[in-house]
Amino acid sequence: MKKLSIALVVAAVPAGCGETSEPIQSVDWYKEHKAKRAERLTKCRANPGELAMTPNCANAEKAESLADAGKRGGLNTQPMTDIKMGGK
Repeated sequence: MKKLSIALVVAAVPAGCGETSEPIQSVDWYKEHKAKRAERLTKCRANPGELAMTPNCANAEKAESLADAGKRGGLNTQPMTDIKMGGK
C-alpha cells in the first residue's frame, strides 16, 4: 500500500507542474494584437490567484500598461536644469 501511495504521488507531480500547451507571447506581440490581449486579460483577471503570475498574463498586463501610457502621451518629463545645489 505504501509503494502504491508513493507511485501515485510521483505520477501526479508532473501533471501539476504548470506545463501549458499554449505558446508564450511577448509584450510586443500583445501590443500588436489588441483583441488577443483583451481576451488574455479577461482570463487572467477572472482567476488571478492561479494565472496572474504566468508569463502570458504578465506580458499582456505590461502591454496593456504601455498601451494606456501611449494613449495618455506617456510621461512628459523634462530635465530640471535650474536647480542650484548648495544654496548658492
